[in-house]
Amino acid sequence: MNKVIHQANSRGEANHGWLHSHHTFSFAGYHNPDRMGFGKLRVLNDDVVVPSMGFETHPHDNMEIVSIPLSGSLRHQDSMGNQHIIRSGDVQIMSAGTGVTHSEYNNSSTEDVNFLQIWIFTKQRNIEPRYEQKTINKLQAHNQFLTIVSPEQDKESSVWINQDAYLSMAVIDADSSISYHCQLDSPAVYFFILSGEVIIDDDYLSARDGMAVTEVNSIAVTATTPAQVLCIETMQ
Repeated sequence: MNKVIHQANSRGEANHGWLHSHHTFSFAGYHNPDRMGFGKLRVLNDDVVVPSMGFETHPHDNMEIVSIPLSGSLRHQDSMGNQHIIRSGDVQIMSAGTGVTHSEYNNSSTEDVNFLQIWIFTKQRNIEPRYEQKTINKLQAHNQFLTIVSPEQDKESSVWINQDAYLSMAVIDADSSISYHCQLDSPAVYFFILSGEVIIDDDYLSARDGMAVTEVNSIAVTATTPAQVLCIETMQ
C-alpha cells in the first residue's frame, strides 16, 4: 500500500469575508504542484458561507460536481430549471456535461452553512447536463461504509455519477473498527476525516485530515473517538 497524508493545516486557505474555504487540492488562488488532484478527484473544498451570501451564477462543463452540506443548508438554482434546498444529511450531484450555469447561496439568514464541494473528472464528455439529490440514511452508515455516490444508476441509497467513482460515508463509534473494501480495479482511495479521530494503517488522523491511498484492496479504519469519515474512490 502506498499512502500520502494531508494534514488539515496543510490545506490551501482563502477567506473572502462571506466565504472561508480550505482547499485540499489546488484551486483558484491556491496552487501546489504536488496537490493537483488524486486519481480522477480534482477538487475537495471545505467551504463555510455566512448567512444569506453565496456563489453567484457561474458556468461549468464536463465535470461531476458533488455537494455535501455538513451543517446548515444551501439554496441551489441552475439553468436546467432546478430550484432546491440542500440540507445537512443530503448529497447533491450535478453532471455539467455540455454546459450548465448555477448559483448556490446559504439558505439561512442567521446561521453559517458548511459544505464540501467535490469535483471529479467526467467519464463520458458532452452529455446532457443532469441534476440529482438524495438524503443520506446515516443509520445505514453506522459502523459501516454506506455508498452515497456510485456509477450505478437507480440505486436507492446513492446518486449516479458519470465516472467510475464511489463516494461512501461512515459514522463510527469510539473504539470500533470497520473496513473499506475497494470496488474498482487499480483504485485511488481518498479518506477525508469529517470529525473525530481515527487510525488508518497505524497513522493517527484528526478532523479534516486526509489520506491518499493506492495499491490496496481493503483497509481498516479504527475510531479512537466517535468519528465520521468520507471515502472517495476513483480510478488511478
